[in-house]
Amino acid sequence: MQGFIDYLTFRSVISPHVLLACYYIGALGVPVGSWFFARRIKNKYLVVSDIYESSKTIIFSITKTKDRMLFYVLFAMLFFCMEIIWRMVFEFLIAYFQMRDVLLELATH
Repeated sequence: MQGFIDYLTFRSVISPHVLLACYYIGALGVPVGSWFFARRIKNKYLVVSDIYESSKTIIFSITKTKDRMLFYVLFAMLFFCMEIIWRMVFEFLIAYFQMRDVLLELATH
């Protein structure tokens, strides 16, 4: 019962648990959701599908395989860096709440 009262009076916070859920939603859900959203738009609207196919044909005709592979590697590296930054942001937020808990514990003694 005391835990519930602490929750209602904001003595205990749920933020670290919510942050963990938000991290996984952002790290896994956003890229996968974006891919499904793009596929849905491409399949739903004929104009978008036609533009995609014609631009794909043009890009493949004017670029070399080496340049396309370099683009894919650059995209993968940028995606990896964004995932690391996303992780670091949440690590700092969780560390903040851990410090808050320790300071509250020190203040009560």
